[in-house]
Amino acid sequence: MLENTFCHVPGIGPTVERRLWSVGVRSWSEAQCAESLPLSATKAQTLRDHLAASATHLADDNPHYFYDLLPPREHWRLFREFQHTTAYLDIETTGLGDPDDIVTTIVLYDGQNIRHYVRDDNLMDFRDDIADYQLLVTYNGKTFDVPFLRKFLGVAMNHAHIDLRYVLASLGYRGGLKACEKRLGLGRTDLAEVDGFFAVLLWWDYRNNANPKALETLLAYNTLDVVNLATLMPMAYNMKLKATPFARSRQLAVPQPPPLPFKPDLPTIQRIRHEHGW
Repeated sequence: MLENTFCHVPGIGPTVERRLWSVGVRSWSEAQCAESLPLSATKAQTLRDHLAASATHLADDNPHYFYDLLPPREHWRLFREFQHTTAYLDIETTGLGDPDDIVTTIVLYDGQNIRHYVRDDNLMDFRDDIADYQLLVTYNGKTFDVPFLRKFLGVAMNHAHIDLRYVLASLGYRGGLKACEKRLGLGRTDLAEVDGFFAVLLWWDYRNNANPKALETLLAYNTLDVVNLATLMPMAYNMKLKATPFARSRQLAVPQPPPLPFKPDLPTIQRIRHEHGW
């Protein structure tokens, strides 16, 4: 989709982009080779100049060039071309960002490998590992996860970033991640009763009661969030394509989720629910 995109060029908005598509100019190469374009001479030259630079930045594997130029509502278009350098990210914390709140666990998934980080164990390894990726996919990460990591771990986190909260909202799917998952047919089975607040209780059960099964349940929950992002992203991408002429030619396969490396402990979940009167 990125090589069919013109709205990252100054002066080219959605209307002009669709005009180009409608006359058969549907890719950078077609725009470069066209004898004439439905644009003024100045705008046509600007387009060609920027497309030459775009081809260079794409060849150099640089999503930041496009991230800075594309309107935020179009950041989803980055995904296909930079899927190979994408990290799906989710964090768990003890709160919403008060001075005493901490990051408890982090999970990264790149479509092949799941990396997990635990406070007072390997949490600081995240600062080096996140540098392996250039594009982040999160749910509400622009508002929560990334600012939290910057503030509490001192990580720059200057990645190109697709926040699925906004992509899915533009498609009519609003609410929390689990509400969107449910509407799109993703289930949570043994973790259906665990949410962000329950994740905090799991952490304190692990710390206060030395219960390793609470930590494993927390990591299972954190990992499922991330693995589901890897399913939702191509689903959302394909839905966004339906508003373009490329709904068939640029469709992405939706991957099968990997086996989770952690298993939730149902007795721990039930005990915590009982202790809190649920």
